[in-house]
Amino acid sequence: MTTTSPRPDPALPYIEQRPSPERGAGSWVVTTMALAQLGLFLALLTPVFSSLAIKVHALVPRDDEVSALGMVSSLGALAALLANPVFGRISDRTTGRFGRRRPWLVIGALGLTVGLAVIATAQSLAVVAVAWFLSQMFANAALAAFTASVADQIPVFQRGKAAGLIGVMQNLAILAAAYAARVLGADVLLLFMVPAAVGLALVVLYVIALPDKPLPRRPPSDGGLRTVLRTFWVNPRRHPDFAWAFVSRFMVILAMFMFTTFRLLFLQDQLGLSDDRAVSVMATGVLVYTMVLMAAGQLAGWLSDRLRRRKVFVGFSALVFGIGTALLITAHSVADFYAAEAVLGLGFGVYAGVDLALVLDVLPDPEDSAKDVGVFNIANAAPQSIAPAIGALLVDTAGGHEYHLLLGAAAAVCAVGALAVIPIRKVS
Repeated sequence: MTTTSPRPDPALPYIEQRPSPERGAGSWVVTTMALAQLGLFLALLTPVFSSLAIKVHALVPRDDEVSALGMVSSLGALAALLANPVFGRISDRTTGRFGRRRPWLVIGALGLTVGLAVIATAQSLAVVAVAWFLSQMFANAALAAFTASVADQIPVFQRGKAAGLIGVMQNLAILAAAYAARVLGADVLLLFMVPAAVGLALVVLYVIALPDKPLPRRPPSDGGLRTVLRTFWVNPRRHPDFAWAFVSRFMVILAMFMFTTFRLLFLQDQLGLSDDRAVSVMATGVLVYTMVLMAAGQLAGWLSDRLRRRKVFVGFSALVFGIGTALLITAHSVADFYAAEAVLGLGFGVYAGVDLALVLDVLPDPEDSAKDVGVFNIANAAPQSIAPAIGALLVDTAGGHEYHLLLGAAAAVCAVGALAVIPIRKVS
């Protein structure tokens, strides 16, 4: 027996592609979705953790490598900040037989792979800088389409579980990226291209599984400057829930990077470890953090769906992360550091497991989900850009090698992030 689908309402140009609230997204779609998240972040973060620094070290004098790496990294952060909302808007308006999200997932992953290949073979810092800018641009084209596909495919009752799995995969990618240099050695070509190839393969697998129905007609455009401004703006007075979620994410990410940027120096200065010992302890600490995070994220996502609650998990997790940061103030041994990393993993695991679900629940307009997620991504990208400067200022103010002021400030920022979810009304 065959049925004929009703003609789509032009005012709701892609509502058909969402899963039935009763059925939810299939396990294969959710699995490949999580794997795509793992692949994209593995390809993107391996340069951040190791290969980009190794490449810069090979191209510039030792006295210039810190400033050179900072310049290249800042260009990449700028590309991420701009590209995510722009490509999100483009994705929302893409028409064609392959759907709205598939084309940009493929274009983004391919562009990232080519950009990383150029960096691996570059013979000048200028080429590395331009290629890293373009790599971040393409990566965020893929990430914007990816996150929007989560909003498209995952119904509300399933979002906690899916968000928990996606959050776990992102942090598993961080762990894998941190260990990539140990596994692949100092071969720059392998360090760039193996993660890139894995990322591209996992994204293509997701594209094959993704039921991304084409957009029947392109939504009308406001045109001109108004459209450009709307690409980077969601009115907080009209959408206060989105604004409060933005503030919460901004604060938690700011606090996280205020510490993680200086994690290695903290081990050297506060615990008095040698360079080699500090690197080893940091790697083990990241492992402890990630293992706790993975378990906490999955459990929190599942509980969030079962209890139909988001805010309490997000607020609790931000407070726990702040407590873990405060514990580092009194850490005077490696065991103390590992204990604090476990608490930090618990806090951020619960946060990563539920916060994405909360964000998707408060998106202002389902018609512009990718654009709105792109705007929200500013709460991820902007804190990463300013956290090192704020942290350095606090460390210098405390005497140059003292971290109590930095850690105390980070804990306070986390508390603000926890309080920011209280005014949200659309979700419990």
